[in-house]
Amino acid sequence: QVQLVESGGGLVQAGESLRLSCAASGSIFSINAMGWYRQAPGKQRELVATITTGGITNYQNSVKGRFTISRDNAKNTVYLQMNSLKPEDTAVYYCNYYSRGTDYWGQGTQVTVSS
Repeated sequence: QVQLVESGGGLVQAGESLRLSCAASGSIFSINAMGWYRQAPGKQRELVATITTGGITNYQNSVKGRFTISRDNAKNTVYLQMNSLKPEDTAVYYCNYYSRGTDYWGQGTQVTVSS
C-alpha cells in the first residue's frame, strides 16, 4: 500500500500562484510515476501533469508554460508549482502515484481561483 498526503491548496485571485505538495509513504517502488490530476464540478477527472522517477514530464496543454511539476526522489515527494492561475483552473487537485500497474490517489486538495 502507498499513502499520499497532499498540501498547498487554497483560494487565490487570478494571476497569482500556488504550490502543491504530495508526500508518498509505504511500499514505494524505486521506479514509479507521480503526478497531479484535477476534477472540476460536473466534469471528469483530468491529467494535469506527471513526472517519472527519471524526470520525464508530461503536461496537459492548457497548463504548459504556467505549471511546473518536480519531485524529490529522496523524499518521495512531488510538487506542482502553479503560476498565472486562471478561474478555469479551479478544481479539486488529486495526487497520483503509479507503479507496477497500480494507481494510488490522495484525498484531494481544493484550488479555487477567483476572477
